[in-house]
Amino acid sequence: MTVRLCNKNDLASIFDIYNHSKIDELKYEDRDFMLLPLEKDDMRLGGLMESDIYVYEERGKILGFGAHHDNEIRALFVYPESRGKGIGKTLLEFLLSNVHGQPYLYVASTNQPAKYIYQGYGFRVTETFETTYNEIPVIAQKMVRKDQILT
Repeated sequence: MTVRLCNKNDLASIFDIYNHSKIDELKYEDRDFMLLPLEKDDMRLGGLMESDIYVYEERGKILGFGAHHDNEIRALFVYPESRGKGIGKTLLEFLLSNVHGQPYLYVASTNQPAKYIYQGYGFRVTETFETTYNEIPVIAQKMVRKDQILT
């Protein structure tokens, strides 16, 4: 297992992981969403590309990726079939170790499983607001890590 900085050759894998995972974070919403592939989502792709992107690689296959820009954790995605194996937690811990200052992230307010994991790392909801995904309204929350103790 390796967590390493992303390179240009990893982009196809990053797009594939995102495109297999993005709708999962919205599956608790009361409406259905159509995937807007990352490579066609100018806003999210632009935010990702200005970030430090890291991949989780095992036996030559990229299974997940995470990204941060300054204090903001902008991405944390794992292939659906690779979840439950600690890959997401490994990536989150790696990102947290590379963020200087108080880390924060944004999450769909209905994504309780992700929020539960983030809360275990000291993140707390500080703001609730409306945003959109593929032109459909979504209630999102900003979560800020208040304490520096890993649990």
